[in-house]
Amino acid sequence: MNPNLTYVLVVGVLFAAGVTLLLERSLTRVLMGVILLGNGANLLLLTGGRAGGPPIVGTTAEGDMSDPLPQAMVLTAIVITLGMTAFLLALAYRSWHLNGHDEVQDDVEDRRIMELADRDEGPGTADNDNGDGDGDGDPVTVPADDRTASPAGDAGRGR
Repeated sequence: MNPNLTYVLVVGVLFAAGVTLLLERSLTRVLMGVILLGNGANLLLLTGGRAGGPPIVGTTAEGDMSDPLPQAMVLTAIVITLGMTAFLLALAYRSWHLNGHDEVQDDVEDRRIMELADRDEGPGTADNDNGDGDGDGDPVTVPADDRTASPAGDAGRGR
């Protein structure tokens, strides 16, 4: 069976819009991206099935039956999309409740680790070198005053 060109274009648009929204920093837009990707996946799975009669033995000839596998996969995809939607809604609500917005921010600890990694990687470092220039690979200790402190807004959040 050849898929309808309209279905293919709609699936492509749904996937493109979903991926674009997933790359945003707002959890609401990420949620919309997951929903669009889920709908695109459902439509893609349905285009893979063959139209026909109900797949019940005795009511339809075997050659005229529709394939039940895409239908079962779409039901599974619907449940997965619903679970992801509920999870992202809970994250967005919690973010809105704690911060007053749903924008995902950079983690201070991640930035500190990236800065340490950038400091360790210098020109001319070998695979067994840790970046301190002596080539022995022993760990580098970071003084306590070089560590970035967390901002006051992060206080009391289970760090």
